[in-house]
Amino acid sequence: MARIAGVNLPTQKRLEVGLTYIYGIGPSSARKICEQLKLDPDEKVRDLTDEEVTRLRSFIDSELQVEGDLRRDRAQAIKRLTEIGSYRGVRHRRGLPVRGQRTKTNARSRKGAKKTVGRGKKAKV
Repeated sequence: MARIAGVNLPTQKRLEVGLTYIYGIGPSSARKICEQLKLDPDEKVRDLTDEEVTRLRSFIDSELQVEGDLRRDRAQAIKRLTEIGSYRGVRHRRGLPVRGQRTKTNARSRKGAKKTVGRGKKAKV
C-alpha cells in the first residue's frame, strides 16, 4: 500500500486517479506529476515499485503544498478575511456565497435547508 502525504492511496485504482485522493492534487496535477516522474498514469497503484513510491513521495513533499499545510493556509486566509472585516470575510462568517452568486433563489448548499417564516397570528381586538 502506498502512503503519500499521510494518505493511503487506493491500491486498485490507476495511479492518475489514486493521486487525486491527496488533498491539493486534482486530475491535471496528477497527470503532470506522472509526466515529470516518467510514470505510467494507467498503471495500478498496487503495481508501483518501492523505488517509484519513494520518488513520488519525495517529489510531492518537496514540490507541492498538499494536505495539512494546504488546509492550514486556506483556513488562515479565510480567518484573515473575517478578522479584517472584508466583504468576503463577512460572507464567510454569515455562511453565504462568497463569489458573487445570487441568493434570492439557489445558494442552498451554502445557506442550508429552507427555513419557512410564518406571518404570525393576528391579534384579537
